[in-house]
Amino acid sequence: MSNPTDISISTSEHPVSLAGAAGSIKASLSAFASDETHLCGKHRLITFTARLKETDPLLWLQNQDIYPRIYWTNREGTDITAGIGKADSIEYDHAGPNNHTFEYLQHHIESKQHDERYFGGCCFNNVQPREEDWAPFKSLYFLLPQLQITRQNDNPVLKAHLYVHDGEPLTAAAARLLDTLENMNTGKIAGEGTIPDLGTISFSPSREEWITTCNKVLDTFNAGFMGKIILARRAQLEFSTPFSPLLFLLNYPFPESSTYRYYFEPEPGRAFFSFTPERLYRRDHDRLLTEALAGTCSREALAEDTTDACRHLLNSEKDIREHRFVKDTISKELEPICTDIDMEKQVRALQLNNLVHLYTYCKARLRPECASDATVLEALHPTPAVGGVPRDKALQQIMDLEPFSRGWYAGPVGWISRHAAEFAVGIRSALANRSTIYLFSGAGLVRGSNPASEWDEVDHKIGDMLAIARQTV
Repeated sequence: MSNPTDISISTSEHPVSLAGAAGSIKASLSAFASDETHLCGKHRLITFTARLKETDPLLWLQNQDIYPRIYWTNREGTDITAGIGKADSIEYDHAGPNNHTFEYLQHHIESKQHDERYFGGCCFNNVQPREEDWAPFKSLYFLLPQLQITRQNDNPVLKAHLYVHDGEPLTAAAARLLDTLENMNTGKIAGEGTIPDLGTISFSPSREEWITTCNKVLDTFNAGFMGKIILARRAQLEFSTPFSPLLFLLNYPFPESSTYRYYFEPEPGRAFFSFTPERLYRRDHDRLLTEALAGTCSREALAEDTTDACRHLLNSEKDIREHRFVKDTISKELEPICTDIDMEKQVRALQLNNLVHLYTYCKARLRPECASDATVLEALHPTPAVGGVPRDKALQQIMDLEPFSRGWYAGPVGWISRHAAEFAVGIRSALANRSTIYLFSGAGLVRGSNPASEWDEVDHKIGDMLAIARQTV
């Protein structure tokens, strides 16, 4: 079939309570499933939608015990989705080059006969073996939630996805969705909860190992072998008892900060989440928006206000050079797949809570033969802001030098549909395994970098999450 075969059914004309929305959807779902004219299996996805009175999607998610659980907020805060359950998914878990993963995603999203969004992520480098802590996170894992609250431009709706798989009776699919609706908590939303006491913190690599490794890398720059590389560090936090990792998002104290907020919990207590400032790209049909983001300054390190930190960064030769690496590389990567490339000449300062970054917008139009997310992902990931220059040499160096596997850290995370997608870069991120939380952050090394200063920079980049863990915010 060449045309979309989804059905969208609105169940409420006016905003209603969460319980009212669930009730209206259950009634519409039961009526739809009992209508024999719908038993032909023509339609694969039926979406039931109910308008909601003001509801906090994140608090709603915290009160649900149905998994997987996902959460997404764009950097502008205008697009928020919280979801539970799995109506459908695209999953791939085989080691190999990243382009094989991206092509698998493209093939399966193109086969969908609907335009709903799938939320998920990919490994940073699918050639690299992953440790056991990453086991629930496949090479690629995107899902269509059974139930989701989406708020776009302050208009919240509850969506229920009835997905009928090949050969499955409509009544069986409806019963599965009805069971999720029955088990959804629609009562009074409880408070945020408390993170347990933090015990030990350890680092991989240690500070001494970090400085030794950075000095080795700087020697390769002096020999002319590389232009830039991003090295990452993992901080391991041990807590007194297991807890919901979603508490990190609920306790995030800077709601106005210019960050994406991303959360993926495939099973209880096993989650990957990120407070990332970096957009990989946004695609709407053939229109592409991406950016260069590199160069960092901490307001705390300067003991100055945001304005002075911005001025310092915009006049830093090292940071301007690091940003130019990223900017020039992205332009070159887009040339084979895009026309009308419009890379801003002006370098801007992106202000976060205690950090300032250099960034530059880039707009482009994809060539007709390249208007696919697999093509864009292969061209842009990993950016020089999380990998290095040249790319292949940097990826090998990262595997050789870092004493842990990156997994989804610095990988593409976000959502995808047939005609649009938005991906962030999964930095400033964490991996949760019940009572253990791993915090990931990295620093860009170029000629002239100071290893001790770069160690301090990765400290600042996880400062917000450490403050949450220590309950000092």
